[in-house]
Amino acid sequence: MIGDRWGVSGEETARTYPCDRLVPSPAMEAWRGITVDAPAEHVWRWVRQIRLAPYSYDWIDNLGRTSPRELRDLDDPRVGDPFLACAGRPLGEVLAVDPGRELTGEILGAVMSYVLVPVGARRTRLLLKIVMRRHRWAAPAVSVGDLVMARKQLLTWKELAERLPA
Repeated sequence: MIGDRWGVSGEETARTYPCDRLVPSPAMEAWRGITVDAPAEHVWRWVRQIRLAPYSYDWIDNLGRTSPRELRDLDDPRVGDPFLACAGRPLGEVLAVDPGRELTGEILGAVMSYVLVPVGARRTRLLLKIVMRRHRWAAPAVSVGDLVMARKQLLTWKELAERLPA
């Protein structure tokens, strides 16, 4: 499908993600990935801030509000918590979490798993898989639209995590 992969290897698309257990026969699957030159714990601190803002194109999906560029003192998310925030409003639900390693949530019919894979002591692969249960007819449009937004989100988190002192 057009737009179903960005920045991931065949090995990374073949691995099992938490969303696979929640949506065993998805109508749509898409993978995103980026290498961050920072330890996984630095990357995780930004990923868990998705509960505050989307960190992609704020003028589109955050109604012009800038996603925070400083770390907030947040506890790790828990199952049942709101998954993310858009324009200051909580949306979706956290479905699974393994603090420092994985965060899975659902929003608007899409289930997303963020997975952090340490590469040595100072690098991390930040992987994202998105699946949808239904709406096969909308899958190409969702995949391409998500590619643009998720790419920006991952690039933003990369930049922010790489700024933290080692």
